[in-house]
Amino acid sequence: MTEQVSFDRHELSLILTLYGRMVALGEWRDYGISTLRDYAVFSIFRRTAENPLYRIEKHPRLRARQGLYAVVGMDGQVLRRGHDLAAVLRVLERKLIRPID
Repeated sequence: MTEQVSFDRHELSLILTLYGRMVALGEWRDYGISTLRDYAVFSIFRRTAENPLYRIEKHPRLRARQGLYAVVGMDGQVLRRGHDLAAVLRVLERKLIRPID
């Protein structure tokens, strides 16, 4: 029997903390979680019926190489990859910093 890859409680806590802040700012509105055989994905949406703005992916096979976690943009470009989820998520936190009008 093959196991599915999933996010653990600590990983989900980090992701949902960031997600909650972005929802409070009105930037994000919905999410989806997919647990597959080779990797897990947390997809972030601006609206429910569209493609995800960002995907936070967990790839156990890449643990020894590029890193276990990746943030992928809407166009499929990898925005950040690494071994530390908190550090990888910082690429999305930069989106919170905006000039004040």
